[in-house]
Amino acid sequence: MRFGIPLGLVRPDAWHDLAVAADELGFDSVWLPEHLVLATGGGMQGYPGGRAPIRPSTPLYDAPVRLAALAAATRRVRLGTAVYLLGLRHPLISARAFATLDEIAGGRTVLGAGAGWYRAEWDAVGAPFAERGGRLDEAIGVLRRLWSEEAVAHGGPHFPFPEVAFEPKPPRRAVPILIGGESPAALSRAARNDGWISMPAPPERVAGAAAELRRLRAEAGREGEPFEVVAHAEGGCRPDETAAWTAAGVHTLIVRPWRRGRDALAAAERFARDHGLAPGAPSDRARPARPAS
Repeated sequence: MRFGIPLGLVRPDAWHDLAVAADELGFDSVWLPEHLVLATGGGMQGYPGGRAPIRPSTPLYDAPVRLAALAAATRRVRLGTAVYLLGLRHPLISARAFATLDEIAGGRTVLGAGAGWYRAEWDAVGAPFAERGGRLDEAIGVLRRLWSEEAVAHGGPHFPFPEVAFEPKPPRRAVPILIGGESPAALSRAARNDGWISMPAPPERVAGAAAELRRLRAEAGREGEPFEVVAHAEGGCRPDETAAWTAAGVHTLIVRPWRRGRDALAAAERFARDHGLAPGAPSDRARPARPAS
């Protein structure tokens, strides 16, 4: 089992120190959430369950830029978004941002992407909220081509453009793309890509989604290809709970072993010690995991 740290659950001024600690302690990855804008008043409506977890006054940052700063301060930890709203932006912009980040990071980037739940962002940029799934799928296809082909022209309905060159390519000529969300559409989209990121959930709920992902990938003849299941724990994870997450089909578990943000560094150190993480160990996560048997 590999473990990640959710940087978005501590203050931004702690991100650098927590990412460096994660890198040194043997954590696999650090993850940033992403929003473009937050509306005031009733604009936060639409979150699954009816209550948004974020206040309109929350500071927002460009995730690839902040992760690039963390890439320069770390050596082995992976740098991920959970999740980035690709459909809100033209894919030429996103492709450039993540290719730049991945070059700085030396191939340690993971692009977690989602269709989004927050209509106000789409209204703010004048993009149809109802088309967010199609825009995301099209953007993913464009990114994969830009990162691997010498010249690309695209005629899709949302982001058409004439032939362009795109250099430099990311170090792996790709960045792994994982899909967040638990709806049938999100699981179907994840099965077509490099992995899936859960919402905070217990292992039994993640197990059900992981089983459905295995079924979808088998139907598509892709069960033998690399695929990573990333789960958000609802808090921490005791050593005796790790087996349940492994049995659920999880490769990487994002944990928050602290109750207060000011305790995050000390809690991460205890977690690493209790779980026998190897300080400074080289990462084995430059590519998506092979599916669990």
